[in-house]
Amino acid sequence: MKFRFKQFVYFCGIVGIGLACQQRQANQQEKEEKSPSDYPQVEQESFGTIEGKEVTLFTLQNSQGMKVKITNYGGIISQLWVPDKEGQLEDVVLGFDHLEDYLKGSPYFGAIVGRYGNRIAKGQFELDGELYSLATNDGSNHLHGGKKGFDKVLWDAEYLVDEKNVKLLLSYHSIDGEEGYPGNLSVKVVYTLTDENALKIEYYATTDKKTIVNLTNHSYFNLKGAGKGDILEHQLTIYASKFSPVNQELIPTGELQPVEGTAFDFRKAVAVGARIQKEDTQLKFGRGYDHNFVLNRTGEQLFEAATVVEPVSGRKMQVFTSEPGVQFYSGNFLDGSLTGKDQRVYEHRYGFCLETQHFPDTPNQPGFPSVILEPGQTYQSTTVYKFSLANENKK
Repeated sequence: MKFRFKQFVYFCGIVGIGLACQQRQANQQEKEEKSPSDYPQVEQESFGTIEGKEVTLFTLQNSQGMKVKITNYGGIISQLWVPDKEGQLEDVVLGFDHLEDYLKGSPYFGAIVGRYGNRIAKGQFELDGELYSLATNDGSNHLHGGKKGFDKVLWDAEYLVDEKNVKLLLSYHSIDGEEGYPGNLSVKVVYTLTDENALKIEYYATTDKKTIVNLTNHSYFNLKGAGKGDILEHQLTIYASKFSPVNQELIPTGELQPVEGTAFDFRKAVAVGARIQKEDTQLKFGRGYDHNFVLNRTGEQLFEAATVVEPVSGRKMQVFTSEPGVQFYSGNFLDGSLTGKDQRVYEHRYGFCLETQHFPDTPNQPGFPSVILEPGQTYQSTTVYKFSLANENKK
């Protein structure tokens, strides 16, 4: 390789463009001198087996040192290492060290949820006059795709690395009638870790029969570090002027209520715990926050849905999405019964979720944005979790 390069430099000198070739040689030498860690990387390892098939854990790392671990079982983000104001990396998502723990039961830690993220009342919806019955796994309601949703299946996986980004592509074919949904649905989810410390998730789906689709990711975040205390002091901003009130079963009433004057007003940064104990019927129903917020978006471009800052570490997370809503969940059902990574117990409100989505129970709420996917159409959705420091732009 070096011999050929020298020959090329000599030839360039003959034709009178030696200077340009010398610069090219210098660039090549500079590239060779860089450490492999200066470029995005991907590694893979066995994460166990399920039904006789191997499960793989992929590690994506950018040149800034940020890294994410994703398994093709459920598309689960099992680790996400992000620097604090001192440059110290910390894993900021809840999860488990071993596949067996996810198989025993998990509140959707880090997983892709679908075909329909969130709840559908009584596990039923009507499409073109036909009534479809889905599996019910949340009392009498359908939740996050059913008893074996996308969070519990093995996805096909392949990855791509270039000089700027590293990508993991997951694919799954959901057959007609799976969990009660109509149509053969082909789904692709692309995770991209960028050199700007952003984790981008792109969802694509096509169907051969009219159906409904609403995909999201169910990561539980704690910007202090997973298992290192509650999230009540995290400063949260949600760019939404309305939210979706729910009934006792956490099904939307169909109303879109203004947040102004309520405990749901996060239009300016407020600590998650500032009003969580307030006497409020909605907070009582959800045992805290577990509600869809109607984003103040305009147009089709990515919209900043939310910003979260953890004051002690200085970590900041911005959430951008193409979706009309985001479900804010304050970890209300975490109760200390789960032991996560590094043997840390996940107590009450040790994590929060910001699930970008179409609204809950949309198939039964004609006033909500449609989730219908027709043959010949392509479902597309994008969400970006971008990490930085809270004072980064205040110099």
